[in-house]
Amino acid sequence: MQKAINIKNKKARFEYEFLDSYIAGIVLTGSEIKSIRLGKASITESFCEFNEQGELFVINMQVDEYSHATHFSHKPKAARKLLLKKQELKKLEKEVKNTGLTIVPINLFVNDKGLAKLKIVLAKGKKLYDKRESIRDRDNKRNLDRLKKNFNN
Repeated sequence: MQKAINIKNKKARFEYEFLDSYIAGIVLTGSEIKSIRLGKASITESFCEFNEQGELFVINMQVDEYSHATHFSHKPKAARKLLLKKQELKKLEKEVKNTGLTIVPINLFVNDKGLAKLKIVLAKGKKLYDKRESIRDRDNKRNLDRLKKNFNN
């Protein structure tokens, strides 16, 4: 039994305010999916964008080369096509073009059938004061938890 693969983009929650989320499939080669199943992938610096044909691609997703692959292996930072329904793609493209929102991947996982899926969100970038507020809230929560722990003991 293999461990569950769940690769997260922790930086995205700090940088963006999430509006809407989708689960997308990814078009991968054999060595890429094997590398992802070993947990050798990163989505911290990645983002999604549309091409001229209206297809959605994830850019800057790092998938390390599979160690047992031949010399015809994949490129680690190649653009990979995302699979969504047509109406979802049209809705996302309209939102990105009209309102200037961003599509950010936040979670890469392997489902029960062994297929790699990417959870993407439609997001709006946070301003500096929003980031400061997030830091303040996180520190206040940490201090409150610390006080509760000391009070219970």
